Amino acid sequence: MTHSLLKKSIILTVSILILLSGCSGNGTAAGTEVIKTWKPGESDEQTESVFSIGSSDTDVEESTISEKKVGMVTDIGGIDDESFNQSAWEGMKSLEKDTGVETTYVESSDSSEYSGNLDKLLERGCSLCWCIGYASADAMLEKAKEKPDTSFAIIDSSYADTPSNVTGVVFRAEEPSFIVGYIAAAATKTGKIGFVGGITGEIIDQFEYGFRAGVAYASSVYGKKVDIDIEYADSFNDVEKGREIGKRMYDEGCDIVYHAAGGVGIGVIEEAVKADKFAIGVDRDQSSLAPKNVLTSAMKLVNVAVERVSKAYLKDEDIGGKTLSFGLTEGAVGIPENHDNYRDEIYDAALVIEDRIKSGEIDPPANLEEYKKFMEDYEKNE
Repeated sequence: MTHSLLKKSIILTVSILILLSGCSGNGTAAGTEVIKTWKPGESDEQTESVFSIGSSDTDVEESTISEKKVGMVTDIGGIDDESFNQSAWEGMKSLEKDTGVETTYVESSDSSEYSGNLDKLLERGCSLCWCIGYASADAMLEKAKEKPDTSFAIIDSSYADTPSNVTGVVFRAEEPSFIVGYIAAAATKTGKIGFVGGITGEIIDQFEYGFRAGVAYASSVYGKKVDIDIEYADSFNDVEKGREIGKRMYDEGCDIVYHAAGGVGIGVIEEAVKADKFAIGVDRDQSSLAPKNVLTSAMKLVNVAVERVSKAYLKDEDIGGKTLSFGLTEGAVGIPENHDNYRDEIYDAALVIEDRIKSGEIDPPANLEEYKKFMEDYEKNE
């Protein structure tokens, strides 16, 4: 479907949302993940296949549980970062509760600690070792080579030649970012919103360019001009830097700021409270941090992936040597149902967009090249 037809369809949806209320939902195709060989910088034109993983109702064999232990090494930011480290640990605890397998973690305070922290997991007898975050990719690869009989998995990273004892897990973060971009552009009253990134790179590109495309899309639908102020903190854990950037953006007229910056985003949310404006959370539903000032969140449910992949491992499913891609279809990204801080019709329109992303009618961009192509096609067909 062309962008012009999509635009007309969304406009029609917005105009008759009362009739559609309740017809769109967050239903997902449970039990399927998309597996693809993914290399940083490559296009998405690769063969994809649907693969059932960790979704069987069959209980894990008790004898298997007694022989295995699952552990994780956090990224910098720690286990209580209100972001993806915490989400990963929640997935581990759910795994333990559901299967009885023993789980453990080691916190990282510096990138130099990744290798040593993996050694600590091995010393504790972990047979599946998770690394949370792409920064630990090199350390994990070396450890996987040293320990070919141990299984390893990593969040937000993949390898050109994935070892048979390694599983890469990536998320299509551009999908929920597009949706919250749509919501932000629809809800802004000043016509100026912000984006705060942690450290530039391919992972955060998904958040930025998906968001920018969603803003552009909604701007056209609602016939309003919306400007985006973009700044990177060069950190994922500097809360004070988040406060500094957030204060500047709110002082300069932004009424909504989306962060994809880990702990930095805590500072942004704090400034939203002080300014009585809105922030958009990331990774988890962050509304608990400021119920009246978190507009919505682009959820990247690391807990879902960690639990599902770990269950597959416990059931001896074949997950090694692959990269698993999680998105809306797999129920691993999305937005919270709660939308007290913006109108019902915007939320309902967001659910329609969610369904159309799932169906492939809308394909949010994940990097600058895809964003330029998205905008060229969109403007050409307006």
